[in-house]
Amino acid sequence: MTVVVSLRYEFRQPLRASADRAFAWCTDFRPSDGRLFEDGRTRSIRWLAPDALVMTDTPAPGSGGSRITRLVRIFPEQRAWTNTHLAGPFRYSQFWYRVVADGARRSRLEFQGLKLERHPRALRTAEVARRSAAEGRSDASTWRSKLAPALAAELNPER
Repeated sequence: MTVVVSLRYEFRQPLRASADRAFAWCTDFRPSDGRLFEDGRTRSIRWLAPDALVMTDTPAPGSGGSRITRLVRIFPEQRAWTNTHLAGPFRYSQFWYRVVADGARRSRLEFQGLKLERHPRALRTAEVARRSAAEGRSDASTWRSKLAPALAAELNPER
């Protein structure tokens, strides 16, 4: 028997672009997006509607990663989107993203994660809190070190 544990976490990431430009960059999903990650994944995108797509990441051979399929829903009027895992090790996990204006040329990403992990036994409250904090640090680090700099470089090439 396995137990599903909910890891909840959130963070904010400053972005060096207007909210509209940052949102457009974040939701311009393409197969080449896999290059933003170090694990050599390939990405396929299948648009279902202008505001919905299925995104599948396949790990590089020998990387030890798992194939992950996600449903992404886009909410342009809120500059927001969701990412729900349909298949992979964290099936039914869901992540919420929103880009908020911080002036004319700055914005911030507001992120909330609900990662569902399967374990052979229930975890103590302190262990759930520790794992949630670690997930938040890891995801925030990816945005801080990879995604936010890529966004800034692409949208502000003169810098």
